[in-house]
Amino acid sequence: TQTKKIKKRPSFFKWPFIRGIANLIDMLVIGIKTLTWSANQISDEEDEQLSSTQITFTLILSIGFAILLFVALPYFLSVITGVKEESSPILFNLIDGIIKMAILLIYMYSISLIKDIRRVFEYHGAEHKTVHCYEAGKTLTVKNIKKYSTKHPRCGTSFIFIVFLISMFAFALIPTMLESLFPSFLSLPFWPRKGLLFMIRVPFILPIASIAYEALKLSGKYTKNSIVRLISYPGILLQYITTKEPDKKQIEVAIKSMELVMTREK
Repeated sequence: TQTKKIKKRPSFFKWPFIRGIANLIDMLVIGIKTLTWSANQISDEEDEQLSSTQITFTLILSIGFAILLFVALPYFLSVITGVKEESSPILFNLIDGIIKMAILLIYMYSISLIKDIRRVFEYHGAEHKTVHCYEAGKTLTVKNIKKYSTKHPRCGTSFIFIVFLISMFAFALIPTMLESLFPSFLSLPFWPRKGLLFMIRVPFILPIASIAYEALKLSGKYTKNSIVRLISYPGILLQYITTKEPDKKQIEVAIKSMELVMTREK
């Protein structure tokens, strides 16, 4: 039903810098619905299945947790380093970005140790191998797919890294922007000033994500460009955590999924 809604949308949802935000929201909704459907298959009792209210609450809670862990915590830790955001915005946001990456690495590595999550990462690897095989124009068979890498430059993991990279530069503009619009901004007490600077970061996430989406699409077109490869490389390294070698059955699931996608595209 969600894919039907996407097809019925006005054409401007496919415009550059708008399509990234629309696709991000779609993936969040589809992801939560898919996980909910999967959880409900396990439950035999109808009254144990998740309701739409519970799904919405889960989505809000997930977004809130992500903002707390990857926006609020790095910002607070950057503040206590003593570097002043207002006078040294680039250095402050460089520290903020490094802390974000450290938290991301610790988080990803920690969940990769969970047996069920490791299996999810194996399916992730099967997906990437299958996409590589399809893009190479080869027949989708287990034998052909096994030859390809579990790492893919247009992966969501690479997207996260690009978001962090762009945010370093985008967030550095906030103090200057506020000072130019509101000259009395610097006269505010320390914590109200920091609270305002942080709150402005949250709505910045969507335009940053839209820019990152376009950058990711470009990376798929210019895979041999040395600059593009350099920017994509850290995202590829992250995939050593988020993708694992799949078994035969997992590859067969990926093949079936790809065939269904190809059928719907046609």
